[in-house]
Amino acid sequence: MTNLDRASRTVIMLIALSAVAAVISMLTPQPAGAQESVSASTCPDSTPTEFHRCALEAAEFDPPRTSDGRPDIGGIWLPPGGALEDLEEHPEGLDDNGGPTVVVDPPDGRVPMQPWANIRRQENAQAYIHPSAACFMSGVPHTMYRPGPIQFLQSADYFVILSGRAHAYRIVHLDDRQPLEENIRLWNGDSRGRWEGDTLVIETTNQNGKAWLDQRARFYTEEAHVVERLTLVDRDTLHYQATITDPNIYTTPFTIAFPYRRNAEEGFEMIEEACYENNEALLEIYRSLGFSIYSGVTVEEARDAMAAEERDEP
Repeated sequence: MTNLDRASRTVIMLIALSAVAAVISMLTPQPAGAQESVSASTCPDSTPTEFHRCALEAAEFDPPRTSDGRPDIGGIWLPPGGALEDLEEHPEGLDDNGGPTVVVDPPDGRVPMQPWANIRRQENAQAYIHPSAACFMSGVPHTMYRPGPIQFLQSADYFVILSGRAHAYRIVHLDDRQPLEENIRLWNGDSRGRWEGDTLVIETTNQNGKAWLDQRARFYTEEAHVVERLTLVDRDTLHYQATITDPNIYTTPFTIAFPYRRNAEEGFEMIEEACYENNEALLEIYRSLGFSIYSGVTVEEARDAMAAEERDEP
């Protein structure tokens, strides 16, 4: 190899590492303070398990309402950042700010993955880039704890969720329109909402199974069923819960929970951090470093893996 070849490879590697560092920065939550949230709250402790307990025990709150009498949860909110990195408790690291578990059920705070799936998860983390790093949609519920502010818009028939990160958005139908056909699969799936008292309940199916739940590569199949619950604890605090059910991957349904705090910055506007899918220049950098795009695990593959594991049990 000539000196010129070595120099060229060095330059390419430096460019690649710079691009990866930029994406890591995009994926990693920034320190609190970039946006200011309302500090006064019925449940001021943002530790997910403590907040969840407080929110469930809090006295019933009579929320501000829209013209059709529903709780008005519109506005700009700030979610916690740690869940993006790892749903479970994790320390501060090279590209992690660290944080407590957001898993409130099971009570041990652990994600109940089947043994074969947990092994596959670890392999995935070494072989594939995070789907969001390739500018794909984040899936449900991951879209709900992407870093940075999130905006809710609501009407009688729609609940719209907007995020500045990577053009993330969701449209939740609140009317009685027909669900999508089973063979239609989307990154964020098909979300249908309804009100149960003062709680907005959203059920999501029809995901394509190509997204991850966190940077630890926790995954799910197309048969995942997600039920989210959004309830105002007070005017500026929102209790978010999501229960994920996918028996192909997990031994039991599990629930995550955390607070949203209302953005307190007067005149704040959402700013898009643009990112577009199939950015070949970016993807080529990942490929040069030995990574590829995660293509998901089919239901059949998952069931075959479960069957093989059961055969191997003594």
